[in-house]
Amino acid sequence: MSRYIRTYTTGSGATAVQIVTKSGRETIGIEHIGSAHSERDLKLLMALANQKLNPGQESLFSEPDPKALVATASHSRLLYDAIGAVYDRLGFDCLEDETFKQLVISRIIEPASKVETIEILAGLGLDAPPNSKIYRCLRRVIDKDYRGEISIQCFKQASPHSLSLLLYDVTTLYFEVQKEDEYRKPGMSKERRLEPQITVGLLVGRDGFPLEIASFEGNRAEVKTIMEVLDVFKGRYGLEGITVTADAAMLSSKNISALEDAGYHYIIGSRIAKTPYEVAEYAKEEGQELTDGQIFDTCQAMNTGRGSARIKRRVIYQYRAKRAALDLSNIDKLLVKAQKMIAGKSEFKRNRFLKVSGSKKEINYELVESSRLRAGIKGYVTDLDVPAQEVINAYHQLFEVERSFRMAKSDLKARPVFHRTRDSIEAHLTIVFAALAISRHIQAATGLTIRRFVRTLRPLRDAVIELDGEVYHARASVPENVLSILAKLDR
Repeated sequence: MSRYIRTYTTGSGATAVQIVTKSGRETIGIEHIGSAHSERDLKLLMALANQKLNPGQESLFSEPDPKALVATASHSRLLYDAIGAVYDRLGFDCLEDETFKQLVISRIIEPASKVETIEILAGLGLDAPPNSKIYRCLRRVIDKDYRGEISIQCFKQASPHSLSLLLYDVTTLYFEVQKEDEYRKPGMSKERRLEPQITVGLLVGRDGFPLEIASFEGNRAEVKTIMEVLDVFKGRYGLEGITVTADAAMLSSKNISALEDAGYHYIIGSRIAKTPYEVAEYAKEEGQELTDGQIFDTCQAMNTGRGSARIKRRVIYQYRAKRAALDLSNIDKLLVKAQKMIAGKSEFKRNRFLKVSGSKKEINYELVESSRLRAGIKGYVTDLDVPAQEVINAYHQLFEVERSFRMAKSDLKARPVFHRTRDSIEAHLTIVFAALAISRHIQAATGLTIRRFVRTLRPLRDAVIELDGEVYHARASVPENVLSILAKLDR
């Protein structure tokens, strides 16, 4: 096995310095030392390469003595600058707040507490702001309504196609505290937690790019959040002809009437409490079985949420074999549990198939049969006059907002662990909102998850090197695959 130093001219005209490792005629390893743009830089990189190649020995290839070569610092400036360029491209630089920009970028690179963020920024080779400056920035986030300005810039980036379909969903963020307050309250938790929480609503375009974010008390019902977020959105832009898509948790007569009054079109998932009449009638016919993808396009009288008034609305049902298999499996599991409870073989718990009357416990086989009959069927309420399959396809794009929530909660660690007051929590969510927009943009442009993007660029570190008392700044050698990624961000 042999190792040697190789230099070559890159496409940009720089001289790249590498250490090549060979086994026979086969190259088994290449270590990039850096790219030189001047004779001075080349001298430095050759000295550094020789020190790596011959640690602790006098150099035979270059002067000065590599023993006098000392690396005093290194940092991932390439990664920071790449994310910072997207921050500027999205228009967030209009805030003219360098501390806020640093907080957003560090949240993407390594989510941490605000105090730990100082260390992260220092590791990136930046002049990290002191703790007091960070908290003054959080105050500005609220006082100057940074979130509203970020929302406006996100709206400017969204294409008409993306805006033609808005997707809305909510999640919950819990706090490891025992005492609730007016904001952090116990409620229906997405994570099945008992601690106080807040509810967060997110509105995105059809491509998942965030447009609005809002937080609510932890015990606020999901159904009572959607119109508040949409009212802010519509008040800001006054758009017409927009279709809003939300899951069944948002379905209420009052919400649908409010959407209609505000001029929105809508596609909302429908809970199916009983077998739809059209499906039941179809199943009664001899020899008729539901087929995968079969659609029932119906018109049903529904409450308006205003007294006893009713109105006919379009409800689409679709049967999917895969969904039916899952539903039937869950029904069977629940039925077995109910039977064990009746036989005294398991602890008594709530079970929808178990009918209790005094001390008498029995299986509600009528409900079991009804559940089996509607297995695999999902409903969609809409006012759109378009093909049913188009409505269904639009609804299923809700996975984009779910993906954004997953990114926010996992990659960006949105849970405000170290915040207690509402203003502080809202400021934190504004940072997460900006970071989410940048992350979705990077993902759409490069095809990489934000985690993979950071992992790819972070090892490319610039160095600050002292050689015979003189300080040099050595830029990282950027491999072709990374240059390709960066080029995609520039399009």
